[in-house]
Amino acid sequence: MTRTARNSGPRAAAHHGDRPLAVFDLDNTLADTAHRQHHLERRPRNWDAFFAAAPHDPPLAEGVALAHEAARECEVLYLTGRPERCRRDTLDWLTAHGLPEGRVLMRRNDDRRPARRTKLEILQRLARTRAVRVLVDDDELVCEDAERAGFTVVRARWAAPSAALRTAQEREGRT
Repeated sequence: MTRTARNSGPRAAAHHGDRPLAVFDLDNTLADTAHRQHHLERRPRNWDAFFAAAPHDPPLAEGVALAHEAARECEVLYLTGRPERCRRDTLDWLTAHGLPEGRVLMRRNDDRRPARRTKLEILQRLARTRAVRVLVDDDELVCEDAERAGFTVVRARWAAPSAALRTAQEREGRT
């Protein structure tokens, strides 16, 4: 994941009047990936097709509403396991669906570490200089690790779970 964001512990005070952060995952939290998951259900997995279809993801109303609600009091930050090569499509998707403005932190194209590891590292780094009010994510392992580290978590359970996506997140370090 890109390392452009400042990181810190979960209970760090905001500095210089900065608003606290509300950190949102994208896939199956804000964007419904169901229409493209078939690319991950066969061998070999077709990652290029999976990510190429992302601009066509319908928004998930529950996640979008929560992002707008959080934006009233927090700076919204998007933390995704999508590779950096998907940045333009991701930014365009966020704009097209009226999501609040916010930095987008993405996985380096060659980073295959599990999402639970990369996301927790970034959350901890963010929390060193900013208060992280909440993480909203669908990945149960990311949520468990973040809660153990002291972060407040909202589990995005409004999209249909996908075993193929879960494997991609944890074992293959792809989303």
